[in-house]
Amino acid sequence: MIQRIQSIWLFLASATIFALFLFPYLQYADIGGMGKALKVTGAYHGMEGQAVREEFFLLQTIATVLLGVFPLYIIFKFKQRKHQIQLIVLEIVLLFLFGTWLYVSASAALTEARQFLSARNIGVGFFLLPICIIFLFMAIGGIRKDEKLIKSADRLR
Repeated sequence: MIQRIQSIWLFLASATIFALFLFPYLQYADIGGMGKALKVTGAYHGMEGQAVREEFFLLQTIATVLLGVFPLYIIFKFKQRKHQIQLIVLEIVLLFLFGTWLYVSASAALTEARQFLSARNIGVGFFLLPICIIFLFMAIGGIRKDEKLIKSADRLR
C-alpha cells in the first residue's frame, strides 16, 4: 500500500541508492595532478571539463541496481509485515557489505595514486549509504506501528 509511511521511507531508501549513479563516492587527484572520481558505474577522469570513463565497474553497477530495486519490492510485501521487517534487515546487512566493498575499492584506487583516504577525498556517494540505512530503520518503525495498531484492533473484537 502506497499510503503507508513506511512505503515512503522505503521509496526514499531506493531513491537514495539510485543516487549513487549520479554522485561519486571518491574524488582525488592522481600523480599527474589529473582529477579522478569513482562512481558505482566506473572510474572517471576529467578531460577538458568533461568526465571520461576509464574503467567500467559492472559488478558494482549490478549490485547497486539490485540494492535499489529491493526496497521497491519490499513495499509490495505489505500484507506480510514480519517478512517485510526481515527483508529490510537483510537490505541493511547487504548495504553494510556494499559499503565495505566501496571502501575497499576506494582504498585500492588511492593506493595506486599513493594517497590515503581522508575527508577531502570522500565523495557524496559515501554519505548516501548511511542516509539509506536511516530511511530503512524508519520504515521498520512504521511497520512496527502498523503491527501494534492491528494487534490493538484485534483485542477490541
